[in-house]
Amino acid sequence: MAISPARLIAFDVLLRVAAEGAYAADALRLRRQGAVRQDDAALATELVFGTLRWQRLLDTLITRHLRKTSSSLELEVWIALRLGVYQLRFLQRVPAHAAVHESVELAKRAGKTAAAGLVNAILRRSSEECRTPAELLLSPEIEGANRLAILNSHPTWLVERWLDRYGPDAADSLLRANNQPAHSALAFGPANHKRTMANLHADGVAVEKGALLHGAARVMGGNVERTAAFASGAISFQDEASQAIPLLLDAQPGDSALDLCSAPGGKTASLARAVAPSGHVIAADIHMHRLRTMRENLERMVLGNHWLVALNGEQPLPFHGQFDRILVDAPCSGTGTLARNPEIRWGLQQRDLQALASRQRNLLLNALKYLKPGGRLVYSTCSLEPEENEAVVTFALKNVRGLRRVRAGRLRDQLQPFLAPGIDASALIGGDGVFRALPHLHHTDGFFAVAFDRIPS
Repeated sequence: MAISPARLIAFDVLLRVAAEGAYAADALRLRRQGAVRQDDAALATELVFGTLRWQRLLDTLITRHLRKTSSSLELEVWIALRLGVYQLRFLQRVPAHAAVHESVELAKRAGKTAAAGLVNAILRRSSEECRTPAELLLSPEIEGANRLAILNSHPTWLVERWLDRYGPDAADSLLRANNQPAHSALAFGPANHKRTMANLHADGVAVEKGALLHGAARVMGGNVERTAAFASGAISFQDEASQAIPLLLDAQPGDSALDLCSAPGGKTASLARAVAPSGHVIAADIHMHRLRTMRENLERMVLGNHWLVALNGEQPLPFHGQFDRILVDAPCSGTGTLARNPEIRWGLQQRDLQALASRQRNLLLNALKYLKPGGRLVYSTCSLEPEENEAVVTFALKNVRGLRRVRAGRLRDQLQPFLAPGIDASALIGGDGVFRALPHLHHTDGFFAVAFDRIPS
C-alpha cells in the first residue's frame, strides 16, 4: 500500500521543522503547492500541527515502549513514530492499520529500514492502549507542574511560570487553549464589508463575524486564497488581536508613521489606510526576504502610500525627520501564539527571554528618538512574559525624559468603536492602560501593548 500524499507532506514538513528550524506554516504552504487535493491538504495540516502540539506527550508515550534510551533513535524514526501515535490517539476516523503501516513505510522511505520493525512494534503496542487516558499511563512519580506539562504537552519551565502568575485554573485553561487549532481570522480593506462577506460565501468560504472586532471575520471552512476577494486585496489573514494593535496608535489622515518591525505587514496595511490619502508609512524590517513577501501582499491590497526599508532597528535610523506615529511590534518569544505556532514551545528556553528583552529595550529606546513631540508610540509583543512586556515598558519610562503612558480611559474610548457588539474595551485594556489579549479569554493570539505619548516641550 502506497503512502498517502497527506502523510508524505506531513512527514517532510515535520522533518524540516525539527532539522532546520523551519516554521511549520511556511513549510506546509510550500510543500502543499501544486496539485494537492483539498482533503489531502486538510489532513496534512491536521497531522503537522497536531503532532507538534502534542509532541511532548507523544514522546512520553513512545518512550514507555523503548528498551533502549530515547537518544538512540534517529530523528526520522521519531517523526514516523510521533505521526503514528498521534493518529492512533487523536484521530479516531483514521483506521489503526493505516496509521501503523504508513508510519512504517515512512521510516523505510527515509532510509531507516533497520528501524521499521521497531516502529511497527511500538505502534502496535500504542494501538492497544490508545483508548486508555494518557494520565493513567504516566508514572505516578511524575507529579505537579511536570505532570501538568506532559499531559498538556508544554515545557515544564513555562508551565511553572504560568502557574505562579495566573494560578492553577487559568493556567490550565491557557494550556488547553494552546492545544486547540488556532482560529483563522480575516482583516478587511475599505471595500463594502457585507458585500465582501457575501462574495466569500458565494466562493464556498464559510465565514462568521469576528469575535473581537466588528470589522473582522473568522474562517470556518473553505479555501480563502482561491477567492476573488483575496486576489483583489479586499481581505487578508490576520489575527483579531493583531488587528487591534495599530488601532491603539489613533493614526489620523496626513500623519507620518513608522512601522519599525513591520513584517508580515498586516499592521502596516492598517496604518497606511488610516493615514491616507495625504499621510505615509515607512515600513522597516531587518530581513530582506520578509520585505519582499510583504511587498507582494501590500501590492495585492493596492496600497500606495508606503515605503519599505531594510534596516536594523537597534542601530541609528536613516531618517532626518521625526514621525507622528510609531509602532514597535517587537520580535519576541511568541508565547502568545503557541496554538498557531506550536513548534515555538520546543525551541524556546527560559534563558532566551533575557536576550530577547535586551533587544526589545534597544528597539524601543531607539524608536523613541524619532517620535515627534505630541506624537504617539505603541510598543507591542505577542508574548505573555513580563520580561518582554512590563519590564521593557518600565525601563523605557525610567530612561527616557518627556515620556508618559496613555491613560486607560483615553485608550478605551479610542478602541471601543472598533470592537464587536457586546465587547467592552475594559475587557482588553486594564486600569493600568495595558492592552492584553489572552488565548483562553479572548480566543485570539496572546498580545501585549502599551501606548506612549511624547510630552511637548
